[in-house]
Amino acid sequence: MKTCSLCGKEIEADNYFSRKSVCPKCRGDLHICLNCKFYSETSHNKCREPKAEFQRVRDRANFCDFFTFREASSPSSPKNEKDEALRKLNDLFKIF
Repeated sequence: MKTCSLCGKEIEADNYFSRKSVCPKCRGDLHICLNCKFYSETSHNKCREPKAEFQRVRDRANFCDFFTFREASSPSSPKNEKDEALRKLNDLFKIF
């Protein structure tokens, strides 16, 4: 299931929705970097797609041709990446 990264509401959207699509709950744009499966806080330009153009604003609609809506359980979501990195760090140093 797809979820809005701004409010967390589940979204029913197919793969080819409009750049102007908005979340029914928070009215935030959906075609944004934060909702993309390529978005990564740790990657160069915060995007794992090397051919994608730099996007200055990541929480507003953009024209990126590589946009693919991420799934809710995707391991590439920013929160999961942070949790995984902390887990690895804790395992490395046996903290906690």
